[in-house]
Amino acid sequence: MKVHRVFNNVNISKSVITTGSFDGVHVGHKVILNRLIQRASEKNAESVLITFYPHPRKVLYPDTEGKDLKMINSQNEKIAFLEETGLDHLIIVEFTVDFSRISSGQFVKNYLVDRLNACHVIIGFNHHFGHNRSGDLDILTQLGKECGFEVEEIPEQDIQNESVSSTKIRKALFEGYIQRANAYLDRSYSFFGKPCRMENAEQIFCIRISDVDKLIPPSSVYAASFLHEGVRQKAVVWLEEQGEEGILWFYPDVSVSKNISEDLRMQFHKRIGDEVVEGLPCTESVEKNVEIIRELIY
Repeated sequence: MKVHRVFNNVNISKSVITTGSFDGVHVGHKVILNRLIQRASEKNAESVLITFYPHPRKVLYPDTEGKDLKMINSQNEKIAFLEETGLDHLIIVEFTVDFSRISSGQFVKNYLVDRLNACHVIIGFNHHFGHNRSGDLDILTQLGKECGFEVEEIPEQDIQNESVSSTKIRKALFEGYIQRANAYLDRSYSFFGKPCRMENAEQIFCIRISDVDKLIPPSSVYAASFLHEGVRQKAVVWLEEQGEEGILWFYPDVSVSKNISEDLRMQFHKRIGDEVVEGLPCTESVEKNVEIIRELIY
């Protein structure tokens, strides 16, 4: 997958396009992306997702809807998960107030048609775009007739068979319901980062979560796993919030090499206790929770 941060550097002769924030890259998003990739293959075109950063609500409503909005994925995590789908191109548009003022017609003609040579555009149910969200299926269909591309709307029942939404996933994560969030995501909720070993605790490692927009579940203890040197390892995770930053302490079920040099993807599977985490976990907490994860199948 090629990642572009400006339209000027994109060179595509024929494309199938969809747009949206795609926070979480959840099962509903995957329905759209799978159809996008399928149509691109049928039309001998390239699949393109146009997404936005920061999230539009943070720019347009910084004191209300966007003020405390947390993202399910960091930007780098979102890129990694989208790459797994088989998408050809990801275009990350810097969302600004000026960009939000572009009309739906200008957006389609200037970007989808002139820059990306769209032959087919796919949208989710009840999708709106352009200034004041004025663009909808009817307007896009009319623009398609004028500009020579087809329009396809994914039916509501195909996208939301389980009423999946980023809002519901955020709610589940805020409440610590990891298994519910994972079912909506169709994968494990994760944190990416480079761990360091704690000097005063031989087998405990730490990952700092410095992305202030990343959603952090409640301070508690979780069953988790990670891939290290090609082997899946179970781990106990103690998650602690420190202001806008989070600290992830973890203890692998089996001994690992003295230093873990690569970035890890720590996958959360279940909240296993109501323990509120404040600082490095004690020996008693380690022993108790290691026994718990050893009995869990995940």
